Amino acid sequence: MRLDSGLRCLGMSATVILLSACEGIFGGIYDEVPDEVSPTVSGELYVDASDWKEWHYIDLPSLSEAVAADPGYNTSSAWETYAIDMDESAGADGSGCGIYTYWYDVFGAGISRREYRGHYPTAPQAAPEKWTLAVHRNNVRTNGCGVAATGLASIEELPDDENFYKSLEFKDDEWSESDVWVDQDRMLQGIIGNQGIAVNRVLSSWLTIEIPPMPPAFTLDSRVFVLRLGDGTMAALQLADYQSAAGVKCCLSIKYRYPL
Repeated sequence: MRLDSGLRCLGMSATVILLSACEGIFGGIYDEVPDEVSPTVSGELYVDASDWKEWHYIDLPSLSEAVAADPGYNTSSAWETYAIDMDESAGADGSGCGIYTYWYDVFGAGISRREYRGHYPTAPQAAPEKWTLAVHRNNVRTNGCGVAATGLASIEELPDDENFYKSLEFKDDEWSESDVWVDQDRMLQGIIGNQGIAVNRVLSSWLTIEIPPMPPAFTLDSRVFVLRLGDGTMAALQLADYQSAAGVKCCLSIKYRYPL
C-alpha cells in the first residue's frame, strides 16, 4: 500500500471513530429510532417528539369530544405533526421567524454560555386550525394559554376549589431564539441552529437538558401543570416519562385531564 493511501485510510478511520464517540457523548441529543407503542386511553397521551424538525400539535377540546363519543378512542392519534420550515424565505416579514445560529460552549462551560452567529428568515411555523399545545423535544408552546406550575404530585390531588386556581401564577408564551434546536449539522463544533418562535417556559420546564455533563443530563419535573385556555377552561398536564421503552429520549408519556 502506498504511504499516502495508508495515511488517508488512517485519517478516515480516525474520523469515523471520532464521530462515533461524539454521537455516544451526545446520546439522547442525536436522533434515534423509537420503538412501537401501544394505543393510549383517556387520561393518557404519548408522542414521539424526538425529531429535531417537527412540532406535534394537539387540541384538548377536540380530544375530549372524541373520547366522549368513543371511550376506546386512541388518544395519541389526536396529535398532528407539522414540519419546521428550514428554507430561507424571499425576505423577512417582520415577524422574526427564522433560524438563529448560536455557538454553545458544549465542551466547556456548557450550553448556558453561547454566542450569536447569525440569522436567516423562514416562513412562520405551520399549525393546524385548532390546537391547544404543541411539543418539540423538550420544548412546549401553547395557543394563547397561560400555564402555571403546582406543587402537586398527582392530578388526582387537584382540589375542587376555585380559590386554588385563582392563586396560581399563569405565564404566557415568550419569544425564544436559542431554545428550540433544529439544525445539528455543526453540533460537533458547538454550532446549533435554533427556530425563532414563542415557547412556554413554564411548561417546557417539565423536561430540561443540561450540558455538561456528557452525555447530557435529562431532568424530569413530574409536578402537575395547569393550563388556562383562551376560553377560560382549564386542563391539567403531568409528564410521566420522557423515554420510550427502547430508551429513546424526548418520547413523552403525558397524563392529562380536560376540562377541570
